[in-house]
Amino acid sequence: MVCGGFTCSKNALCSLNVVYMLVGLLLIVVAAWGKGFGIVSSIHIIGGVIAVGFFLQLIAIVGLIGAVHHHQVMLFFYMVILFIVFLFQFGVSCSCLAMNQGQQEKLLESSWRIMSNDTRISLEKKLDCCGLFNSTNLQADFMSDLHLCTSPCTQKTACVTCGLKMLQHSSEALKILGGVGLFFSFTEILGVWLAMRYRNQKDPRANPSAFL
Repeated sequence: MVCGGFTCSKNALCSLNVVYMLVGLLLIVVAAWGKGFGIVSSIHIIGGVIAVGFFLQLIAIVGLIGAVHHHQVMLFFYMVILFIVFLFQFGVSCSCLAMNQGQQEKLLESSWRIMSNDTRISLEKKLDCCGLFNSTNLQADFMSDLHLCTSPCTQKTACVTCGLKMLQHSSEALKILGGVGLFFSFTEILGVWLAMRYRNQKDPRANPSAFL
């Protein structure tokens, strides 16, 4: 049985908003996972991804309620805010994919320099590594960190640098966030169009004289 135009639009919009809620949750979880591996304040764009994920979930709930009740005002604000979220999500996703290893290293170095020794030691224990990068321009800092390092790896074999571990996880997080965010950002344009179409359709259950 083929559903009517109004019912099909309603079901499609509800389904799309459920997808937005799942995507928003996925963005928040992956970004939090990236932060948990010591990226923290080094890559601020990951914080932007968490904000996008939160607002995407919020607007999806608004859209779901608006679709179920065919609420004209809620659907209007849903369209406007969803388009703004699309712009932010598109920009943040492109930034995640465009960030190369050199830029990530500079951000990690700048963040590492402002950390206290206690913070560095705590991070080294958490990641089981020592120092940031064993490079020429950071040799003095690396030797100082190596001397203070108390990670479990010091009791076994040679320790891996924290910079390499953080780069590995940050690259993975940025690729996932950028890919997922960019792909689903285009579906938000579909959501705006579908909400606009559904909003202008007449609800067959409503009083005909109440339809504007």
